[in-house]
Amino acid sequence: MAALLQRDGHSITDTAEDADFIIVNTCGFIGPAKDESILILNEFASNKRSGQRLIAAGCLTQRYGIEVARQVNGIDGIIGTRRWMDIVQVVQSLRAQNHPEPLYHLPDVSGIGTDEKGVLRASVQGASAYLKIADGCRRPCAFCAIPLIKGSLVSRPYEVIRDEAQQLEALGIRELILIAQDTTDFGHDRGMKNGLANLLQDLVESVPGIDWIRVLYTFPGYVTDELIQVMSAHPQILHYLDIPLQHGHPEVLKRMRRPANIDWVYQTVEKIRKVMPDLAIRTTFIVGYPGETEQEFQALLDLVEDLRFDRVGTFTFSFEPGTSSESLGDPIPREVKEERRERLMLLQQQISLEKNQEFVGKTLSVLVEGVGDGISLGRSYRDAPEIDGMVMIEGEVPVGEIVPVRITGAMVYDLVGVVVRGSMGV
Repeated sequence: MAALLQRDGHSITDTAEDADFIIVNTCGFIGPAKDESILILNEFASNKRSGQRLIAAGCLTQRYGIEVARQVNGIDGIIGTRRWMDIVQVVQSLRAQNHPEPLYHLPDVSGIGTDEKGVLRASVQGASAYLKIADGCRRPCAFCAIPLIKGSLVSRPYEVIRDEAQQLEALGIRELILIAQDTTDFGHDRGMKNGLANLLQDLVESVPGIDWIRVLYTFPGYVTDELIQVMSAHPQILHYLDIPLQHGHPEVLKRMRRPANIDWVYQTVEKIRKVMPDLAIRTTFIVGYPGETEQEFQALLDLVEDLRFDRVGTFTFSFEPGTSSESLGDPIPREVKEERRERLMLLQQQISLEKNQEFVGKTLSVLVEGVGDGISLGRSYRDAPEIDGMVMIEGEVPVGEIVPVRITGAMVYDLVGVVVRGSMGV
């Protein structure tokens, strides 16, 4: 949206006070995110100066547009996820005439629009860039509101993704991160088989100057042999998989309407690790799902103990009206959910520490992202931005460089090391 507005002649300001239009991109996925979005909107609304316009955008407005306007007095415009590419028209309409009531731009369309107007669908953060390869989701997960918010899967064309990756390569991006609600479903709506594996093969050949290609958000059961093969064949593709499993007991998974074959999980993890022994696996779990018994929760702890994931994110169940889990209610007390989340994370912290300690004495390539006070901060292939750990490096190394670092210490989430001099141009 910012790129489209800039192309139309607008400019970004450093402070909200200087802006003619304030656009807040909201989240509507779980309760705490909704609350934060409403809080931020109210803060901006209460501080609006004369002539300033406030636009609420994103997931929360797509799903609860009128309700958002009721909770926030002072919103001028509302635009959702499915027609975000119409932001220029919304701004022009608000500028051209006075709207005593909020201007709603929430057309009744089934999915994300494909007329992206040639805007680069990437978010650049330093030497890394997130590149959107698809939007929406066709999975039936009972707890998830994403299909209600974004609609079903819409894959972007190969040639557009390739072109955007090449644009990022020309900008000097070192790490390309492919994202979608489900990257392993890429191409299904276009009749493709193994769309993600084929896309990765294409990118390896199209952007040889990008050092790292990282894949996020893969779906259990769809990590195919072809995907494993292409990942293992090309050093450019990081040996990192984010597979949100959500639980470790088949009955809970059935209630979640998720893949419930736990044997598949064990067999697939073993198969991937056999091909890529250095594979880093991140997963996500929900505790306190309606009906979760202590025995079912123990099965989740057993799974984590057995498979020893590198990274684990844990969330307590968030009741979402309108999802197919709504009929189950939210019967498990909050304190029970929190207690289970804490037990799971305590177990994972010990596993994470032990896995980190295995790297002491080894050398990892690290992408440097920050420097100061004689210390540099970066990430290895095991660390996706914002959600995983860091590598703290003794000494100051130029930001954006990928350097070999010998690991000298390990903590629960982070590593400590020193640059290996005399190798890889260092």
